Amino acid sequence: DSADGLARVTIDRPKANALNRQVVEELGRCFREISASDAVRGVILTGAGDKFFVAGADIGGLAEFAKAKDALAARADSRLGQEVLNLLESMGKPVIAAINGYCLGGGLELALACTLRTASTTAKLGLPEVTLGIIPGYGGTQRLARIASPAVAREWILTGDHYGADEALRTGVV
Repeated sequence: DSADGLARVTIDRPKANALNRQVVEELGRCFREISASDAVRGVILTGAGDKFFVAGADIGGLAEFAKAKDALAARADSRLGQEVLNLLESMGKPVIAAINGYCLGGGLELALACTLRTASTTAKLGLPEVTLGIIPGYGGTQRLARIASPAVAREWILTGDHYGADEALRTGVV
């Protein structure tokens, strides 16, 4: 959706707007179109509804990789996510993440690739991958350290805790 030079991208994948390969591929196509469009001068990225920006990766999909012991497929999905977020970060147009609700894991990594982030007072942000025995796979470790600080990144990544909008504002994440 775009009007007046502003594209609006809404992630709408009920129940939790979780990222899977299909959603990441669709975001990649969308970001390539926006990047190529002279009519679009800026972007607002958000999640449908008020409960989830993006709750993270589709845990069911991660479980399938683990069950199949398919590390190469998991690596390919991680690389795809990195590629799409790198495209978003470098598209040359301002992108504002309008964080509404839960913004966890890959969702926070997506928001960190945006030019600016704003959050509703009910937003919850975090990188809980450590609680699953994995690390953030889309480049969020580096982006969070650059945006907030290495100390904030270490705390958020190593604890897996969720943080409210006030803490995200205090640390410079939003």
